[in-house]
Amino acid sequence: MAQHRDASGPAPANGAPSQPPSKSETATPKLNNEVELGQLPGDPPQNDIMQLARIGDIAAMEKLFESGEYDATYSDDEGITPLHWAAINNQYAMCKFLIERGAPINKKGGESVATPLQWAAQRCHYYTVHLLLQHGADPLITDAQGYNTLHISTFNGNLLLIILLLHQGIPVDVVDSFGHTALMWAAYKGFPACVDVFLRWGASVHAKDEQGFTALHWALVKGSPGCIQKLIEYGSDRFAKTSTGKTPAITARELNTSAAWHRALNECGYDEDGHAIIPSWPGASYFLKDRRGFTTKFFFLWPLVLVGATLFILAGLPIYAGLPFALLAAYTVQWVGRQVLEYAPPDMRQFERTPWMAGIFACSLFLVGLNWLFTIFPNTAFGAGGTWLGNLLFAVSAGLTAFFYTRCMVDDPGFVPKLNGIAEQKAVIDELISQWKYDDANFCVTCMIRTPLRSKHCRRCQRCVAKHDHHCPWVYNCIGVNNHRHFFIYLISLTFGVLSYDYLIYRYLTSVSTAASDQCNILSPALCRVVNADAYSLLLAIWASLQLTWVSMLLFVQCIQVARAMTTYENMFGVGPRSTAALASAFTSTGAPLDPSAASSSSSGITPTTAPAPPTDSDLGSHGHHHHGHGHGRRGGFLKTWGRLLGVDTFIETARGRGAATGAAGKRRVRNPYSRGCVANCKDFWCDPAPVFGRRENGAAVLGGVPVNYTDMYESPTVMEILAGGSGSGGGGGGTRRAGGYEAVSGEEV
Repeated sequence: MAQHRDASGPAPANGAPSQPPSKSETATPKLNNEVELGQLPGDPPQNDIMQLARIGDIAAMEKLFESGEYDATYSDDEGITPLHWAAINNQYAMCKFLIERGAPINKKGGESVATPLQWAAQRCHYYTVHLLLQHGADPLITDAQGYNTLHISTFNGNLLLIILLLHQGIPVDVVDSFGHTALMWAAYKGFPACVDVFLRWGASVHAKDEQGFTALHWALVKGSPGCIQKLIEYGSDRFAKTSTGKTPAITARELNTSAAWHRALNECGYDEDGHAIIPSWPGASYFLKDRRGFTTKFFFLWPLVLVGATLFILAGLPIYAGLPFALLAAYTVQWVGRQVLEYAPPDMRQFERTPWMAGIFACSLFLVGLNWLFTIFPNTAFGAGGTWLGNLLFAVSAGLTAFFYTRCMVDDPGFVPKLNGIAEQKAVIDELISQWKYDDANFCVTCMIRTPLRSKHCRRCQRCVAKHDHHCPWVYNCIGVNNHRHFFIYLISLTFGVLSYDYLIYRYLTSVSTAASDQCNILSPALCRVVNADAYSLLLAIWASLQLTWVSMLLFVQCIQVARAMTTYENMFGVGPRSTAALASAFTSTGAPLDPSAASSSSSGITPTTAPAPPTDSDLGSHGHHHHGHGHGRRGGFLKTWGRLLGVDTFIETARGRGAATGAAGKRRVRNPYSRGCVANCKDFWCDPAPVFGRRENGAAVLGGVPVNYTDMYESPTVMEILAGGSGSGGGGGGTRRAGGYEAVSGEEV
């Protein structure tokens, strides 16, 4: 007997409940969580042809066809053809062989009355799916339960397969026999990444099924906050009623998912009743016109109040009064900031996700500059004890710091250009599939582009960045190929600026404290004279010197990484050849070969009783471009969060001489294919012909002394083979050419 489908979903019209099903009792049809396959027939000839198709033995299949007893059009009593078996087992070469021999491409078979395309899609075999589509398979054909290929693919939440199908021209809002769209299925299954893809593709959030349920109603069945929030962000009706008058709020209450519902509403700026929360503070009308713009400007400027008020209070009051009042002022400023965060866009609900830290640095630089210009410079540049050299060094350092800080913050870090429309995206997908590289290491499901080598998708910037180093909260921007050198010069200038400022403060306070009173609280007479002379300048110097903590760690890490031709991301997560991911994508979870050049006589295969494990949220992450994640996005405690923001974790791993993906996790060390030796690496970075003070061409850089462009570098550059002399037999950091890419045979270990 054939196995029955086993996936729950939106309810059918027949016997449909008057309200959404509860979690414990879902009155829904059974779907294919596993494509049902008829049992292999018992007579030997029939068993042979199906078994040969299942294991992909082309040679034996050819002999069978030559006997004249069978051909590619053969089907059993249930309508199952050899192409069905080859498709379900991801036997790419066998599928191609059968198609060329005239196998019916859209033949329905099995208890589900499904096509080979639907069987392959259910197993997420997108290389085989693409092959069938290229040879005329119809993705809109429905099976016995009314599900087409897009619906079946959505059950498993595989983004790459869904994107492949959408680029074939399948209407995103095509419905099954009960009026359910793929968006409804993704929401019901609890796949936020799939919901996001469908919504960005233009899926309707207002579509209703036969019961009047919207995608938002079905998202509340699963209770996934991510799905619910995405639907609300895209304008889903928060008060839509089903045919029985059930609103999303009622649905959430009856299914015990009110917590997720309220959380999603709050994240999107609505109260628990679904009404917009209107702030009552001054400037609220301007805020509501542009929440993101207002939040960005506010959190960049508001730290000036925090730092300025704290320093003035501490400097102007005795220590026993100044400290508590300063803490109270700091808490008040922070509290006001948290109130604004309550109304900020969902992706800016935390301080580190706003320009808060960039504002702290900017206001500190501004206050130091004012203090030097109006207080320090007049008292240290003139007279017998004046030091023009010290003031000149500070002025140059501060000017360079301000310039390169601004450039790092406002310049394009090296965003990989997006494609012009669906046709170009489809061409890229077809090319990647032809190269056996259609995987999340080579394709960004958010930007819909082929990801160049060393690039990474930044969740904060929502773009892929070429030669991505890290997302820096201090400049509120990514550091990539375009502004990496600017960032390094900014760190160097800041270091010299703080040191020269401390020297000038020492000279200034030494001069003015001689006439000051030595009477104060707690401190010794010598310190009392300094404090009484100019407490504000002293506190500002201490505050500026504190910046050297994170600056020195960043500078140390950047020096090591530039010498090793690595980025921060590669330092923490390892440098792996892209060919490894491509090779892995060429095999199924059962090891069945895909590439026609691979052996086709494998005995592995999916049997009728083999069912894939249902996807989990963590599984979805692997289909959702997991390499786009980043350390700054990981959650943790207070100390861990600030350790990441200050670069402590990267500093520790670099100081220990290992990266998180190299030795720390016990993984095998691999060679760094981008390293040409310390001197050559530094020369590539610092002697890059791109202008230091001007804007460089997007993605332009130097690798091994040869110009490259990281926005469109998808394979290891030919220069690596040239420098190796094509032999791979010696030093110089060369490499040898082999199938799948370049393998470095010398160079930095990472």
